Amino acid sequence: MHAIGRALALLWVLFALPGFVSGARAEPLATEGQATLALSAALNGESAPLTGGVRWRVYSAKAEDDGSHALIVESNLAEPTLTLPPGDYVVHAAIGLASASKRLTLGAEVRTERLPIAAGGLRIGGVLGGAPIDPSKLSLSIYVPVGRNPQGKLVYNKARAGDVVGLPEGSYHIVSTYLDTVGGRFLAAASSQSAGKSSTPAQTAVIPTNSIVNADIKVASGKLTDVTLRHRCATLTLKLVNKAGGEALANTTFTVLTPGGDVIRELMGAFPSLVLAEGEYAVIARHDGKTYQSTFRVDTGMDRDVEVVAQEAGQDASKDAGGQEGD
Repeated sequence: MHAIGRALALLWVLFALPGFVSGARAEPLATEGQATLALSAALNGESAPLTGGVRWRVYSAKAEDDGSHALIVESNLAEPTLTLPPGDYVVHAAIGLASASKRLTLGAEVRTERLPIAAGGLRIGGVLGGAPIDPSKLSLSIYVPVGRNPQGKLVYNKARAGDVVGLPEGSYHIVSTYLDTVGGRFLAAASSQSAGKSSTPAQTAVIPTNSIVNADIKVASGKLTDVTLRHRCATLTLKLVNKAGGEALANTTFTVLTPGGDVIRELMGAFPSLVLAEGEYAVIARHDGKTYQSTFRVDTGMDRDVEVVAQEAGQDASKDAGGQEGD
């Protein structure tokens, strides 16, 4: 367990701050008429002190008129030595989202205090088709369930895949959303634009896709919990062509829908791309005042082109790239 505690402290990447301590700690020196307070923190059940990522705050124990407590001093050092006037204080230590506090009465003395923190580490990763997902392509949110609502309370929405997040011991709900990088023109709303126009200039935007994975996990004090979430999605490139395998027609607006008619995305261009979760979809292509429609299927990890053949209504206008008929 001691080895786990030391490894967890070193892995606290997301919250690591300057002031890491190396080597043996020198004995604190007394200051005449003052209190010398040497602080350290450890995970519950561990004897080894944390060597980084700890944020210390010392408050006056006496409450102000508004009920608050005056902040006396704070430090980002893992094991700070503080000089304080004798008196009553509340010492608070935080690492990640976990914390501990203790009330102290200090005299003109040298005092050493170690605060145990009931915390564990959570590291989240994502895979697609067996391959790791680039952390920049995932948006991760961590919730505390409330009653029957797994997303009852959002506690952290800036988690990055591969980082270790410090959390109090307990149950959590994770939501991982795959992010899509869209280049060129895209339409944010399906009902607000007409064919051949876009309110958004050429740009690169990062937007959430409909590939969302949820997981319920438990974080144990003093332990690092690794969670791998599997996304099932693929990148599709849309094309309107006069014949299968033909040249993509420019100035085309595409609307992608679920089989039930819910709009997923609306894009514009000769061959715009988007990421979609595994499943069945319909696509409507609008060009020169005419509308064409087809259906297609998305399979995990199978990036490909989807062609809509510009044919009159009643004819077979559904072709995937390579001449295969759409689902």
